[in-house]
Amino acid sequence: MGLTVTEKVLSTHVGDGKLEKGSVIGLRIDQCLTQDSTGTMAWLQFESLGIPRVKCETAVSYVDHTSLSFKGESSDDHLFLKTSAQKFGAFYSKAGNGVCHQVHYERFAAPGKTLLGSDSHTPTSSSLGMIAIGAGGADVAVAMGGGYFYMRVPKVMKINLEGFLRKGVSAKDVILEVLRRISVKGGVGYILEYTGPGVETLSIPERATITNMGAETGATTSIFPSDEITRDFLRMQGREREWVKLAADEDAVYDSEMTIDLSILEPLVAMPGSPDNIKPVKEVEGFEIQQVYIGSCTNGSYRDLSAGALMLEGRRVSKDIEVILSPGSRQVEQLLLDDGSYNTYVKAGVRIVEPGCHACIGMGYVPGYGHHSVRTVNRNWFGRGGSNDARLILSSVETAIASAIAGKLADPTKVDFDDFDDFYYEDGYIVDDSMLLPPVAQADSAKIEISRAPNIKPIKPQLPPEKILKGKVLLKVGDGISTDDILPAGSLTQHLRSNLPEIAKYTYYYIDKTFASRALEANGGFIVGGENYGQGSSREHAALAPWQLNIKAVIAKSYARIHKANLINAGVIPFVCKDDFDFEDEISINLDTLASGKVKAQNVTKNSEMVLEVELGERDYDIIMAGGLLAYTRQKHS
Repeated sequence: MGLTVTEKVLSTHVGDGKLEKGSVIGLRIDQCLTQDSTGTMAWLQFESLGIPRVKCETAVSYVDHTSLSFKGESSDDHLFLKTSAQKFGAFYSKAGNGVCHQVHYERFAAPGKTLLGSDSHTPTSSSLGMIAIGAGGADVAVAMGGGYFYMRVPKVMKINLEGFLRKGVSAKDVILEVLRRISVKGGVGYILEYTGPGVETLSIPERATITNMGAETGATTSIFPSDEITRDFLRMQGREREWVKLAADEDAVYDSEMTIDLSILEPLVAMPGSPDNIKPVKEVEGFEIQQVYIGSCTNGSYRDLSAGALMLEGRRVSKDIEVILSPGSRQVEQLLLDDGSYNTYVKAGVRIVEPGCHACIGMGYVPGYGHHSVRTVNRNWFGRGGSNDARLILSSVETAIASAIAGKLADPTKVDFDDFDDFYYEDGYIVDDSMLLPPVAQADSAKIEISRAPNIKPIKPQLPPEKILKGKVLLKVGDGISTDDILPAGSLTQHLRSNLPEIAKYTYYYIDKTFASRALEANGGFIVGGENYGQGSSREHAALAPWQLNIKAVIAKSYARIHKANLINAGVIPFVCKDDFDFEDEISINLDTLASGKVKAQNVTKNSEMVLEVELGERDYDIIMAGGLLAYTRQKHS
C-alpha cells in the first residue's frame, strides 16, 4: 500500500510512538517560529525551562502583529524578543520585514521538513511540501528546546483538483469552496492533502493562500506535493538546494476525498460572522461597503498584489470608500516598487502601510459601527478586526479590487485586465535579508543580557490541581466561541502580551466585562461552553488568561484542537458534557478517576450528579497532574 505525502513526511519525523491513525506520536520538529503577539509568552516559557540554546534546526522570532508600536509596551516587547533571540540562538525578523508566514515560506520553508509555530496560520508553509502546524507557545517552547511535539495522528482528506482557474477566479475561491463544503469544523482530525492535475496550475503563493486558510476548517494542517513548481519557487528565492521531490504514491489510501473542478469555480465571499458563511459574489453583488483591505498572510504575496495592480491600471478606486494595502513581506514591497505596481496603487488612490498584520487583527483601520469591510484576510468573526460592531467580508484580491473600483461588492470576472505572469522575475526575486538578523554565535550569546521592561512579567508557578475542584459556573456561552471572543485581539490587548496578570483582565471582554473581576473575587470557578469551543487563533493567552484568573476547568460540548491542547498545557481541564449547566450553578468535581477519562460531578445547586468526560492521553494526564506543560517538562528533565 502506497503512502500519501502526509505519511511520507510524518514517517521520517516520528520520535515517539507509532504512525497509526488515532494514536499519539511525538514528532521531531525541524523549524520553529514565533511572532510578537504570542512569541513573548513562548520565549518566557522557553527561558523558564532553563535550556541555554534552541536545539531545533531553525528558530525564528518575528515581529509583525505589533510592528507599528501603538503603545510603548510593544516596543519593549520587541527588544525583549530581539535579545532573547540573540541569547538563545534564533533568527530575529525586525518590524517591517513582514508577516511571519509570508517571510517564512519565502526564506525558510523546505519540502520534507516539519515546522511548529505559535500561530494558527503556520500551515501556510505547507504549500512547499512540509508539515507545518500551529500550536500554543508552550508546545513551541518545548520543541525549541529539542522536545517532541505530541499529537494524535490525523486522518488524511484527499482534495483532488482538476482543470484550471479562469480569469477573475483565484486560489482564495478554492479554499472558500472547501469551507463551503466542509465548514469550520469539517477539517477537525484531518490533514487536507491536495492532489490532481489542477495542482500543477497553481503557483506557490496560490498554494500558500489555500494552506493558510485551511486552518479555518479546523484541520491540523494542509499540504501540497513538492514538484517542479516548488523547485522553481525555491530557485527564485536562491534556495534551490533545499528542494526535494515529494508526491503521493499512486496507490496511496486516503480516509476521505473530494474533487474540485477549478474550471467551473466562481468568485466567492465569506459574509460576516464566520469564514464558512459562503456566498457566490453574483448573489451579493452590489452589497454596500465602506472599506477594502488588501494584504495579510493569506493574500499578501507578490503574485496577489501584482495581479491586483494589473486590475487597477488606468483606473481609480471609488471616492466613497477607504482602500488600504499591506504587502505580506518586505520582499513583496520591494518587488512592487521595482515593477511599478506600487506606483499604480498610489495613483489609483490606495493607502499603503508597511508589511505586517495590521488591520487583520485590529491594529489600525478598524471599521466604524456597522461598517462592512471587504478583506483578503482569513477570519471574520464579530470582534475580529478590532471592533465587535464591524462586519467583515472575506474575499480574494481580485474581488477586493473589483469592489474597490465599484465602491460596492463586485464581480471580478466582469473587469477586463491583463493576466499576471511571473516572467518579469524569471531570473530570481530580489532577496534582501538585511532586516532578518541571523543567530548570534554561541560563544558571544552568553554575554547578552535579555532586555526586560516593567511590563514584561514572569509566569506564575504551575501547581498540581486539588483532588476535588469546587466553584461556580462563572460564565455560560454558546457554540463557536473563538479565541478572539475569549481574549480580544487588537489595540485593546496587543501591548499586554507579555503581561499575563494585566491581559487577563480583558478575558471575555466583549461578552461580559465583569467576568475577570468576578473570577478573581471568587478565586476561580468554571466556564461552560458549546460546540467547537476555542476555534480560531492559536493564541494561548485565551487559555492562559482564564488560568491566571484561577479557572479550574472548562465544560464544553466539543473543542477546537489547538485550544484544547493549550488548556491542557495551562493545567485547565477541558471536560466534555452534553448535559446542561446554568450560570452560577455550584459544582464539585472529584478527580480520583480522571485517568479513566470519566469523573463524577455534583451540581450542588440542583442536587444532581452527572458524568463528565475528558479525552486525555497518558502524557496529557501527567501534564494536568503536574499543573501544566512547563511544570511537567521541568519535572521530567530535572
